[in-house]
Amino acid sequence: MLDKKQLVTIKGTREGLILFIDETCSFNEAITELHDKINSSKPKHDEPIVSVTVKLGNRYLKTEHEERLREIISIENRFEIYAIESDVILKEDALRWKENSDVKIVNRIIRSGQVLNISGDLLLIGDVNPGGKVIATGNVYIMGNLYGIAHAGVNGDQNAFIIASYMKPTQLRIANYISRAPDYESEGVYMECGVIDDEQDKIIIDRLQVLARKRLELNGFERRIQNG
Repeated sequence: MLDKKQLVTIKGTREGLILFIDETCSFNEAITELHDKINSSKPKHDEPIVSVTVKLGNRYLKTEHEERLREIISIENRFEIYAIESDVILKEDALRWKENSDVKIVNRIIRSGQVLNISGDLLLIGDVNPGGKVIATGNVYIMGNLYGIAHAGVNGDQNAFIIASYMKPTQLRIANYISRAPDYESEGVYMECGVIDDEQDKIIIDRLQVLARKRLELNGFERRIQNG
């Protein structure tokens, strides 16, 4: 008799477990096998909780299926989901991601009282005058002077950043962080960037080279559902 094909494969790593779910079987079949494997390999209560990354391949995960996964891979069972990864997304999610990741190029001067609001990354070829404001859901690149207000990651993206040819802003904002003019050199700075410094828990101005260390990948897309 041929061995039954495994629908769920578990691989151990230093960080925890990687769990591969066969993309061709029904979800109910996979979840049944997963339930049995989790119960048979459950750590003891005095052992650390194990981190699990779930890889689905070409399988789209519905909300109710994700809930069932989280019921089985749970802290009660001494496991915790770190991420759920799939190579498949809905068309509307892909279009939304494209809209939010495109670089919008604008050639103009933002004068006092004017507000430029962009979905995605903003590349402004021009100045932001005092009293002017630029806002983007992604990063803000200003090929000109930033004297006014710039707000990057407006929907909460703390990895966003702000770059300007000459930076002497009235205010910088990244996600919900706010930094005002006294935080910067009074004479302004050339070709530097504003980022959130996790250790200082505030926005700082640093050399452009810091982005190579802090942002290993400025572009690209991977669907990743984080824990919780």
